[in-house]
Amino acid sequence: MRVGIIGLLQESNTFIDRPTTFEMFAQDLLETGEVIRHHQADTHHEIGGFFEGLDSAGIDAVPIFVARAMPYGVVEAEAFDRLIQIMFDELEKAGPFDGMLVAPHGATVSASYPDVDGYWLMRLRRHVGQRVPIVGTLDPHVNLSTQMVIACNALVAYRSNPHIDQRQRGKEAACIMARILSGEIQPTMAASCPPIAINVESQHTAEPPCHPMYELADQMLECPNVLSNSILLGFPYADVEEMGSGALVVTDNDGELAQNMADELGQHMWVHRQEFAGQFTEVAEAMDQAMQLIGSVCLLDIGDNVGGGSPGDGTILAHALHERKILDSFVCLFDPDSVQKAKGIGVGERIRLHVGGKTDDHHGKPLEEEFCVVSLHDGRFRETKPRHGGRTEMDQGFTAVVATDHGLTVMLTSLRMAPTSLVQLTSCGLDPASFHILIAKGVHAPVAAYQEVCQHLIRVNTPGVTCADLTCLPYRHRRRPMFPFEPDTIWQS
Repeated sequence: MRVGIIGLLQESNTFIDRPTTFEMFAQDLLETGEVIRHHQADTHHEIGGFFEGLDSAGIDAVPIFVARAMPYGVVEAEAFDRLIQIMFDELEKAGPFDGMLVAPHGATVSASYPDVDGYWLMRLRRHVGQRVPIVGTLDPHVNLSTQMVIACNALVAYRSNPHIDQRQRGKEAACIMARILSGEIQPTMAASCPPIAINVESQHTAEPPCHPMYELADQMLECPNVLSNSILLGFPYADVEEMGSGALVVTDNDGELAQNMADELGQHMWVHRQEFAGQFTEVAEAMDQAMQLIGSVCLLDIGDNVGGGSPGDGTILAHALHERKILDSFVCLFDPDSVQKAKGIGVGERIRLHVGGKTDDHHGKPLEEEFCVVSLHDGRFRETKPRHGGRTEMDQGFTAVVATDHGLTVMLTSLRMAPTSLVQLTSCGLDPASFHILIAKGVHAPVAAYQEVCQHLIRVNTPGVTCADLTCLPYRHRRRPMFPFEPDTIWQS
């Protein structure tokens, strides 16, 4: 048996003016053929899980194409065309196949196709035919489309946010594939998509209000005929028709059971919709709380969430720390220009910089201050633990660490980097536990790492293209009516 492996992952924020380019994929991850096995088989990513699961079942894994880019704006039409051309050229050369394991993200948008994942999965289905099973993984921040469901025999979403179970879900998908190919099961999949957008602030899977919903999903797995189920939290920063939350259930040849259980999960979301609306902590309130707390505090900068596509150079919280002259505080900003200026003057020297706030006018003005250049680094590091996103090899570009006389340490990077690893700091000679307040530009993704050193986590409703208050965003294409935008929305599963 030969099973092909394909992955195309990018989270597209449609509220960002700047596009995701082909070069961004090439810079992050763009591999074909056996190189994929060499680089990805041992990672915490679902691709690594695909290899492990197929190997355990004695099935030949045939790596075809894997591409990934950091979350950012809509994928350029030309870039998407090039990616698809490479994908299907490699598919044609590597075939035929007995099955396909796929890793779409579920919230990728291109200038030409709002439902990128539905498009390429349907095209794959037409290419391999109806008899070849397609089983895949999804990021729970998927905006599920009908095309995604039609194209695949089974889809399995990660069960954790922050995403630390990606390899396990890849193994689960491979196990389902093995059972299909052996003739043991005939998967039947059903979806439920109530008109609700779960606020990102409420999407931590180990905490209420999400945790009780996952407990219900886990109870359903005890039913002998249920092969898998998935809660789809949704990605509210992609303004597309499919935007919203939902559920998937896969059974062994029992469509009615699959639909009933999917509807039950959807109904749970709907009944608890007020709890999923989020509770917003504004900047001043967050700063007051942080200053009164004993121990390290992580301020989660929701409006400049790099993992949601934001630019990573927002200065709202940095200004707040600087104005209050809080000692032992830390922030990381994407600012290639300031990196070069710090590099040019050298370690130990002093320089006046305007840091951050340069991508757009949504995330604060540059912070102007005199800094001492503390250290310079190549920006590459390795994370050995399972962290959000499943990455192991990291590259944030050439990096400068600078500090003010008032106790603010600023890490300046040449490439955008989601704060999912403490090695980001330790590789640059910084001790995360030595800071009283650390700003992490995310909502839940940083938690897996930062909870090891921070006694307190405060999610802050900062402005920006990933702000917590979804009613502030200029939607044009989403479903209507939908909660919380239209509070009086009525839905019956």
